[in-house]
Order: sequence, then structure tokens, then C-alpha cells
Amino acid sequence: MPAPVPHPKKTTRPTIPLPAFRPPAVPLVVHDPYFSTWSVTDKLPQEWTKHWTGYGRGMSGLLRVDGECHRFLGIYPSETPAIEQLEVTVTPTRTIYLMRAGEVELTLTFLTPALPQDLDLLSRTVTYLEFAIRSCDGQPHEVSIYFDASADWAVNTEEQVSWSRFQLDGMQVMRIGSHEQPVLHKSGDNLRIDWGYFYLAVPTQEGAQARTVLSGFRSARDAFASKGTLPASDDLRMPRLASDHWPVMACVFDLGAVTEAVVSRRVLLAYDELFAIEYLNRRLRPYWRRAGMEIDQLLVRAEAEYEQLLARCIAFDDELMADLREVCGERYARLCALAFRQCLAGHKLVADADGTPLFFSKENFSNGCIATVDVTYPSAPFFLLFNPDLLKAQLTPILDYALSPRWTFPFAPHDLGTYPLANGQVYGGGEKSDVDQMPVEECGNMLILLVALAETTAETAYVKRYWGLLTQWADYLVANGMNPGRQLCTDDFAGHLAHNTNLALKAIVGVGCYALLCSSFGEHERAGHYRRIAQDMAARWMQMADDGDHYRLVFDQPGTWSQKYNLVWDRLLGLDLFPPELARREIAYYKTRQNQFGLPLDNRNAYTKLDWIAWSASLAENDQDFRFLTDPLYEWAQQTPTRVPLCDWYWTTDGRQVGFQARTVVGGLYIKL
Repeated sequence: MPAPVPHPKKTTRPTIPLPAFRPPAVPLVVHDPYFSTWSVTDKLPQEWTKHWTGYGRGMSGLLRVDGECHRFLGIYPSETPAIEQLEVTVTPTRTIYLMRAGEVELTLTFLTPALPQDLDLLSRTVTYLEFAIRSCDGQPHEVSIYFDASADWAVNTEEQVSWSRFQLDGMQVMRIGSHEQPVLHKSGDNLRIDWGYFYLAVPTQEGAQARTVLSGFRSARDAFASKGTLPASDDLRMPRLASDHWPVMACVFDLGAVTEAVVSRRVLLAYDELFAIEYLNRRLRPYWRRAGMEIDQLLVRAEAEYEQLLARCIAFDDELMADLREVCGERYARLCALAFRQCLAGHKLVADADGTPLFFSKENFSNGCIATVDVTYPSAPFFLLFNPDLLKAQLTPILDYALSPRWTFPFAPHDLGTYPLANGQVYGGGEKSDVDQMPVEECGNMLILLVALAETTAETAYVKRYWGLLTQWADYLVANGMNPGRQLCTDDFAGHLAHNTNLALKAIVGVGCYALLCSSFGEHERAGHYRRIAQDMAARWMQMADDGDHYRLVFDQPGTWSQKYNLVWDRLLGLDLFPPELARREIAYYKTRQNQFGLPLDNRNAYTKLDWIAWSASLAENDQDFRFLTDPLYEWAQQTPTRVPLCDWYWTTDGRQVGFQARTVVGGLYIKL
């Protein structure tokens, strides 16, 4: 295969310090579609932390300094004054709050070591929460810290819960779970987990053991706020509804006299769902469990490796942020840091029966589908950059399903079901009808993604396994992709559209990708045949879509326009089916259509897609045009009134969310890298 075309040369400009970044939502404990908790306010003590769906996932943090209590996490007790929050910093793997209570400084760090190159580590549902305290005036101060997490982490709404505790290799471990444990009984979009167990592990640190209790929230928090104590015994009234006095797992660290030397303590927040995904009626374990590991072993290993993992994450964050700043600029780098954990946490990594990693996405606040091909497509740049094996782990379930007798259509599937049940397509007509399917869209997506995977890994054996499918899909694009009929594309929220030029562009690139695969397998005559077809389609496209200073939204409607984000793969994969003038003309036209918070998707509405702007802007041949089109994304994230994890569908006029949030597609921001 030819080498990918190099990126345009960057323009070096002096770095101008930016004011602090205000994300619309701040990632705290963010692992997968169920274990995902965020702060949705500027200041951590202004509101309860929440699941990405907006349901409460309560945590409380209180700090006593010389007998006075301050609140740094959560809103209860309301009469306890909130600590002063100085700043918040979001890096790819960490969220760091700097706070101050009088003459004592608190640094609160949420560390989620989601390093994509390490599948064992990535699959661990463990976040570390570190409290680092120091005196700012050189004088000693008596300090103690309270932290708790509530039962709502383990239920969908407010089902009955039970709890327990145990000692584990120097740790006090508490857990809460639903009483009935309906493992994988439900599927849907606006759902939270109601099986498995939520853990709070409290290691013994510096020879001092923390005090812990399992109690109703009022008795635990009030006791510490008023006297610095905890209830004398655990609350054993269970099972009971999670909302019945909200049971919490609480701990207290007594630090004694704290001076200017930093004193730190930490806890581990973990979730064990036992079984995570059902794939073609087989229940699959989380990847970290594939060799029989149990939660006690996971917690022991996670605690033993803390210092090493912290160092690895700091080095990873520093290197990635430096790369992002160099290539994309500071604003874009901050946005990518915010998107990092969100992209990963829209998936679940599990092990197939033979240990093969499978990585399933969820369409958060879209329709709840699992393993959606046109969700994998926009997120793919992230995985091609960091670990192509994770892209392979997303494509394998779709390909194996398409090979099965259950899939009878000549085009690629859209999805595998509704999360977390991947038992067969549910979108449109499902397995039984081609009504409201996305045939051109998904065939193009699969061919492009498989070639991108082969290019990145220089390994074609995997693709060869599915050669018959790929030939079938390429032929479908040849027959149906040049001027698609009335059908949906990945932007299905915009409705059915005939003669969609951007969809046709994807089909042409897909055919070109198939020709590239033929060449890599030594089938040069076949490669030349499909290459000539793709070239002919591209030439016809240029004529049919031409609208003077830009190219149309639909072939037969002059005066229309749209983002041609699918064109980016022609450049990335070195296909060269289209001349550079196409992108130049489009970029110049986009600059005349920009609104305050970005470039609209097309002429029909003022809304846009975050990922597609990033792709369209990456067609720019210079740094100035790229930043002209992407700087509004940063301003949108700073100013949007919709306080949710990054939504990817919003109004470019006022920055309000149209739909979608916490989706994996934000991985598309990494296409520039």
C-alpha cells in the first residue's frame, strides 16, 4: 500500500497564555457507559456529581481545618461553607482541583489510568482519588478529611440495595450493590447499571488507618461536620431503597498537624459488573476478568501499582498535550484532553470466549444502539492513533455478525442491538427489512475503516478473513453509491436525502479503498479495475456537484452546500482520487459560512456536528485556516449553557445542545494528529 500523505507543514507561532478553561462538564470517574460520573458546574461544591445521563452519583467531601469544617465536594451539609476553588485542570487521564480553606491548600486529583495501549489497564474499572494537603502560611494546622460515595452508583433509579465490608491486604473495603442483581436484564439508552457492586477501598497509608462506616448520609456527614467523628457502628437496616436515607460508604483521614510538607491520602473507587455485555446470546466478562481475576485481586494490584501508574499517566499526559499543542494549538489541545476519557468511556472492553478483546460502543442519548458502525467511523482516528487493536476489537463483532446466516443483506449492518445486549441489529428494519437502513453509509464506513486499519498496522491477514464481504460491499457501492437514492446517512437526524454529495463522496472513497486492498493482496488487475471505477466516479462527482465557488449538498439543487468531511480519508489514505482544488475551494467557502460557535453542517439548519467540523477543518492546507474553523469549538465548550459531557450536535448560533451527549464520536477530534 502507498504511504499515507504527510500532513501539511505547520506554521510556528508564539504561544499566548489562555485564561482558564471552563468545560461544560468535568470528567471525574469515567470508565464506560455505566461507570461514568461528572461534575456539571463551575465549582465542585455547587452541585451533586452526576452520571452522564444526569442522574445523581453522589459524592461528598468535607475538610476540617483547626476545628472548622469546609465543604469541597457535594452540597450537604448546606450550612457548611464551600471551600474556595482556585482552579481545575483536565488532562487526558487526570482531573485536578486546587482549593483553599484559610491557610490550608487542598489538591484533589481524580486519576483514571485509561492508557489505550495497555488493554489490561484500560479495562480496569478503578479510579484513584487523592487528597493532598499542605499549609500555606508555614504554621501547623490540624486537618482531617471526610469522603463518601452513595448507593445511587449501583442502581438504575432507586432500587433496593445491600452492603457489606471486608479487610483486604491492608485495605478497608466497602461495597454496595442492588439487592436483586438482575444481571444484563435490561437494555436501553437512558439507563444506569442495576447489577454488580460498587466499591470504596481505603488503603492504610503512612501507618495510619482511616476510620470507615456504612451509614445513612445524614448521620455520617453531620457527625463529621459537627464533631469530626463518624457513627460508632454500621447501619444494618437492609435491604432498603437506595433513596431511603441514601446509604453511603464513608471514610475519615485524621492527618494531625499539617505543615508546608504535603500530606496525601487516597481512596479507590471501583465497579465490578461480573458480566458486562451479551454478544449473540453469550454473556461476556470484562476484559480484566478474562483469566479468572476477581475483584479482590484487582483491588490489591491496583493499590500496589498506584505510584507507578501515576508516573506513567503524568508522562503520557505531558507527551500527548505537547503533541496536541504543537500540531493543533492550545485551544484545540484542551478540547482534545476533555474528549479523551469520554471517547474511551463510551465503550466497554470485554473478552470473547477465547480471550479475544471485543470493544463495544454505546450511542449515548442517540438511540442506545450498541456497536454502531457510523459511531465507530467518527471515533476511529482516536484508536488509529493510540491503539489500532481497539479499532479491530470494534470491527470484529460487526464483521462476524455480517458473515453469519442471520445477516442476509448485500450491504453492511448498522449496529448489533441495544446496549448492553449485542444480539442483532435493531435499527431501521433490523434483520428483517431494508427499510430505513444506511446501506451506502455503512458499506463505505467499513471499507474505509478496514483500509485505515491495514495501513496503520501494515498487516492484511485480518482483512483477508473477510474478503468476500468486502468485495460484496465494494460492488454495492459501485452499483448504488455514485448518486444515492433517498436514504439516511450517519447524520440521520437531518432526515432522508436523495442525491447526497457527501454520501456519494464516501462511496467513491470506499471503492478506492477496495482497490487499495486488492493491490495489497497482489490482485493488480482487479485493483486497476476498481481504481479506474473510483476515478471515473470522482470525475463525475466533480462535474455533478460543482456550484461555482463550492460543491453542493445534493447534486440536483444549485445553491446548496454542506461540509464534505468524508473527503479527509482521500488525503489520509493517499488515494488521490480528488484534486487538492476541491478541498481548497470548500475551505474558502466554509470561512464565509461560519457562525459564532462553528460551521453549520449544511445549508438546511444552523446546527452542526463537533466531530465533522474537526474533519472538515483538517482539510485545510495551513495552520491559520485550521484554527479559524476550530477555535469556535473551544469558545463553544467554554460558553455553552448546556452543562453536560461534550455533546456533538449543537446550535452554532447560541451554543445550546440539540441532542446527544457523552458520545464516543468526540474521538474524531484526534483526526488532526
